[in-house]
Amino acid sequence: MQEAIRVEDLHYRYPDGTWALKGISLKIAEGESVAIVGPNGAGKTTLLLHLNGILSGEGKVFVFGEEVTKRNLLKVRQLVGFVFQDPDDQLFMPTVLEDVAFGPLNLGFSQDEAIKRAIDALDKVGMTHALNRSPHQLSFGERKRVAIATVLAMQPKVLVLDEPTANLDPRSRRQLISLLNQLSVTKVVATHDLDAALRLCERVVVMDGGQVVADGDAQSILSDANLMEAHGLEVPPSLAALQTHP
Repeated sequence: MQEAIRVEDLHYRYPDGTWALKGISLKIAEGESVAIVGPNGAGKTTLLLHLNGILSGEGKVFVFGEEVTKRNLLKVRQLVGFVFQDPDDQLFMPTVLEDVAFGPLNLGFSQDEAIKRAIDALDKVGMTHALNRSPHQLSFGERKRVAIATVLAMQPKVLVLDEPTANLDPRSRRQLISLLNQLSVTKVVATHDLDAALRLCERVVVMDGGQVVADGDAQSILSDANLMEAHGLEVPPSLAALQTHP
C-alpha cells in the first residue's frame, strides 16, 4: 500500500516553552483508519495540526511523498482535509450550500463545478435537504455533518478529524460513526471516545506526554487494561463487557 502520511522525529514547543511533541515518528498507509488516543495534554490535536501545515515544528511531515512546507501548503491542504472539533469554526457563510462550495471556489473551480462538488459532498453526509438553510438553524449534529461536507467537497485523500463525536447525542453519534465508516479515504481520528475509536479504526496509536507510547491493532490496544490505566484511559465498555463475560 502507498504511504499516505509519514512523520519523522517531530518536535513542537508552545510559545510558553512547554514541549507538546517530543520526537513523534509515525507512518500511515493509504486507506488506513487510525485513531490517536491519549489523556488531555498528550499532544493529539497538536500532532493533527501538523498534518496539513496549520502548525510547523522541528522534524518532517510527508503527505503522499510531499514534504509539508510553507511552499506547498496549498497542495498539501488539497490532499489533507481537517475537520475541527467545533463545526462553528468551519461554518461562516449565509447558507449551507455556500459554506460547502466555498473551498472548491477558493481552489479556482468554476461556480458550476463548485456547486456540483458541494451537492455531492452534502449527499454523502445526508444533508442535501438543508442546502438553502443557514448553518446556525441546524442542530449541532447537523452542523458537524455539514462541516465534514465542507472538507469532502475539496476531495481530499486524507480526512483528519479532531474529536468527531464530542458533544453529540447518542443518535447523532451513531449516525456520524456510520457516515465516517462509509467514507473510503484515509482517516486519522483524535478522540477521547474509545468506543468510537474501536468502531471507526482498525489501528490505535496511544500518545502521552507528547510521545507515542503504543501503536497496534485497535482491539488489542484498547483491551489492554494495564496500558489504558497507565495513560489515564479506560477499556471501552464494549470490550470491558467481553472481558467480564467471555
